[in-house]
Amino acid sequence: MFFTYLRRELRRRRKAALVVASGLALGIALVIVVNSASAGMQQAQGKVLESLYGLGTDMTVTKAAPPPSEGGRERPRFNFDAQDGDETQSSDVVMPQGFETLASSTVGKVADQTGVAGAVGGLSLSVLKVDGEFKPGEFAPRENTSGGGGGGGAGTGEVRGGGANFDVNSYTVYGTDTAHQDLGPLTSSKITDGRAFETTETDAKVAVVDSAYAKEKKYKVGSDVTIKGTKFEIVGIATADSGDASANLYIPLKQAQTLSDSKDKVTTVYVKADDSQQIAAVKSAVQKNIPGTTVTTSADLADRVSGSLSTASDLATSVGKWLSIAVLIAAFVVAGLLTMSAVTRRVQEFGTLKALGWKSGRVTRQVVGEAMVNGLVGGALGIAVGVAGAYVLTAVSPSLTAEVGSAAAGPGGGGGGMIRAGGPAGQAADKAIEIALTAPISAATIALAVGLAVTGGLIAGAFGGWRASRLRPADALRRVE
Repeated sequence: MFFTYLRRELRRRRKAALVVASGLALGIALVIVVNSASAGMQQAQGKVLESLYGLGTDMTVTKAAPPPSEGGRERPRFNFDAQDGDETQSSDVVMPQGFETLASSTVGKVADQTGVAGAVGGLSLSVLKVDGEFKPGEFAPRENTSGGGGGGGAGTGEVRGGGANFDVNSYTVYGTDTAHQDLGPLTSSKITDGRAFETTETDAKVAVVDSAYAKEKKYKVGSDVTIKGTKFEIVGIATADSGDASANLYIPLKQAQTLSDSKDKVTTVYVKADDSQQIAAVKSAVQKNIPGTTVTTSADLADRVSGSLSTASDLATSVGKWLSIAVLIAAFVVAGLLTMSAVTRRVQEFGTLKALGWKSGRVTRQVVGEAMVNGLVGGALGIAVGVAGAYVLTAVSPSLTAEVGSAAAGPGGGGGGMIRAGGPAGQAADKAIEIALTAPISAATIALAVGLAVTGGLIAGAFGGWRASRLRPADALRRVE
């Protein structure tokens, strides 16, 4: 009897039911889109942070570089040998970039701290290459311009022509521990051609090159690249997941230390914690037991993300969520008022049913049942519209830019400025990283939508049930014509 009456009444009042369901659907769809977009922004932010320090890295240990006046690194100097004739000259300067170097033993000290699952050292280098040629001038004797017979003095004249033409090229090199490749910036790139480093190539003259840099320089697997007079064979080409690589070239750590005269030195220690809930405790332990170091966690980096990604994330968190809440509240209230209004228009019907013996509870359950069906229909429509909206957002994939503030100080460390998202150690920001926004829909989001649909139905039913419970059979009799 309950379901028969329910089906008949919903069919008879299709328009009113559709209005209530549509209002709930709008609010639920907005919640799905906002939650999915927020999840996509969190994933995008995660990609930015992963591009800085790689997958699986919970924190990094570094040491800020002091300014030159306090013993920091001096500006690079280029020296060329004087040679006769048209001679090509070339000079490379390889130096650690971003941070002051740490002793390699620091890696072991960090790994021994309670709560640390693994620690790997890396050396980030900046290479400045100057090459070109000097062209000496030619001596030309002075012409005798006097009218007398006396010419110019012996050896008089001037040097004409000559000069220099030099090109400056800079790129980044990352020294990776080939025996432990599970942490560090290279983990955020995938080998798309050739192979990765082998664990035995701890001191081999091999290199992996970023795909964008390889395209620019026309490098291929098997090509040679020369760094400070040392030839490295390219064994693999890597493509960064985030679109912006951590370095242009990757070489074994020992080779990087040799090229930069940084024996047994690293610039960054990449740390993975045993438990993500204990990251703060591990950070405190490292700072306490290894003085003079700076520990940066993923949460610290997230606070420094700026650009359109940060702006959009803030809007989704503040404006978007509050807007969806406001729309939901409005939809619930409207659904309740419409249900109560429908009950008022059905006073003769319910009064007659009560006169025939229906209890107030039975009438209330009938109204609540109808409201629950409206809520579930609205939830289904809302989920369909919300999923479609999230799919469209993912298909369009609007690009967002992100920059990350540097935690380093002093020269090379950014001095509190910006570093390019993708630099493992505080590079100067020459461009912002672009991330394609997606809107993934999780099971939790769908469950939330179903819960909202049920809640909306209960609220509407509560309004209508309260009104129905107050009806009396005498009201129906007075209105009968």
